[in-house]
Amino acid sequence: MQQVLDNLKELPPSTGAKDIDLIFLRGIMESPIVRSLAKAHERLEDVKLEAVRDKNVELVSEILSDISGLVDCDDGAAELSHILKEPHFQSLIEAHDKVAAKSYETPPTAANTTSPSSASLMPADTVRMVSIQKKAGEPLGVTFRVENGDLVIARILHGSMIDRQGMLHAGDIIREMNGLEVGSDPTALQQMLKDTSGSITLRILPGYRDTPAPAQRPRHPSVLSFQVFLRPHFNYNPDTDSLIPCKEAGLPFSKGEILHIVNREDPNWWQACSVVGGNTGLIPSQYLEEKRKAFVRRDWDGSGILCGSITGKKKKKKMMYLTAKNAEFDRHELQIYEEVTRMPPFQRKTLVLIGAQGVGRRSLKNRLMVLNPLRFGTTVPFTSRRPREEEKDGQSYGFVSRGEMETDIKAGRYLEHGEYDGNLYGTKIDSIHEVVRMGRTCILDVNPQALKVLRTAEFMPFVVFIAAPELDTLRAMHKAVVDAGITTKLLTETDLKKTVDESARIKRAYSHYFDFTIVNDNLDKAFEKLQVAVDQLCSEPQWVPVNWVY
Repeated sequence: MQQVLDNLKELPPSTGAKDIDLIFLRGIMESPIVRSLAKAHERLEDVKLEAVRDKNVELVSEILSDISGLVDCDDGAAELSHILKEPHFQSLIEAHDKVAAKSYETPPTAANTTSPSSASLMPADTVRMVSIQKKAGEPLGVTFRVENGDLVIARILHGSMIDRQGMLHAGDIIREMNGLEVGSDPTALQQMLKDTSGSITLRILPGYRDTPAPAQRPRHPSVLSFQVFLRPHFNYNPDTDSLIPCKEAGLPFSKGEILHIVNREDPNWWQACSVVGGNTGLIPSQYLEEKRKAFVRRDWDGSGILCGSITGKKKKKKMMYLTAKNAEFDRHELQIYEEVTRMPPFQRKTLVLIGAQGVGRRSLKNRLMVLNPLRFGTTVPFTSRRPREEEKDGQSYGFVSRGEMETDIKAGRYLEHGEYDGNLYGTKIDSIHEVVRMGRTCILDVNPQALKVLRTAEFMPFVVFIAAPELDTLRAMHKAVVDAGITTKLLTETDLKKTVDESARIKRAYSHYFDFTIVNDNLDKAFEKLQVAVDQLCSEPQWVPVNWVY
């Protein structure tokens, strides 16, 4: 493995290997899990053992014959003779000779020795007594359901006390607890188990059921199927969830927190734990949360309304998907979970700054490029207008004919485009690739609708949302730059409020694309936060969408 890692560092570009594939391969081979598996494989590798010699029974007989004359006069010979004549020692030598000669047969397996008739003799109503030691208030990690009037174990949380003991199983029927009938109320039994401390004795009727493994979607053969990580796009509190079977078993989480999924057998409730540590708990499945969010319809648009605090009338409308109208479809997307994978540190291809107009994106972009021009670059926009006298092609703009630009737009060669004063303007996708080929991170300040195209393995963006501060703070910041003579452009109260409203709307519609958020209430502090976040990409592991790798 070390030889492979050394060769990866010296791999020539002529091999045609993709950078992301090499990064992922290096991450796997440097993983402690993979290294442990390699060591275990080396120890368990089959080694053919050959006997030093056979016919050792005859050899022992010869030795006894040779030393028979010395037994009476030599204590050592007498002791050796005694050992060689021991029944246990002779049996050991006989067993060795039989194994060396391979004169043995493989014993039949347990499956072959158990006949159907003997299996049928096991009574279906066999009762077992299970004893558990716990502290008051300590969760057991088990939920119940009522089935035919009986309390049945519905699920056992992965890693819980019950799971570690392995004495109870899903489908087991609980008859008694400490000699008392449990009845048919799951909530009452949960409370009894929670409040009891010390020894708990359960009288159960085993379920004897084999639960089939859930069908999983096909994955790339190199994916470790037992490692599933998700990034939720919503906050969850089990205490306020009326659908969860047991609130104490729920796992609260925050939007963007990485969750390790350990069990997906239940179609409605998955078992998960946070990657930073903690107990396993129940979370709503993708299917359940999609149904729940689809049921609660959005009746308001919220555009032009701060934080959507004022609702509008319900509107029903049907329309074909149009690029110009894609924000309307974005608003109705259901973003529940995103599957991610952990990658070692690497430089992203693009840095995308998203925010409302006038929030400071261009200032932050220019500062980064001035500070480190060899690390960061940007694209030159194209336009169909004629160049002015002082303008040179390829500096501020790339100048092309309107017909050529329209052809490229139809062919999908532009990331985004628009028309102003009768002229077309746009950002070409090839311009982004050109900056990346130079070994630089391409900084883009684009409209949020472009994130659908950018958030792929082709561009590997780090998306930073530059949020507007509160209206009073924004007003004070604008007054400060005007008084200092930094800008002569005066913004009205309506302009400032429009910036705050637009920032809130972008956050509502596109927050599931954001990797990092900065509230720009101070340009210097906002730049420091942006710089730290970008530098961490090259020094700390990253969680990226799984489809970037597989």
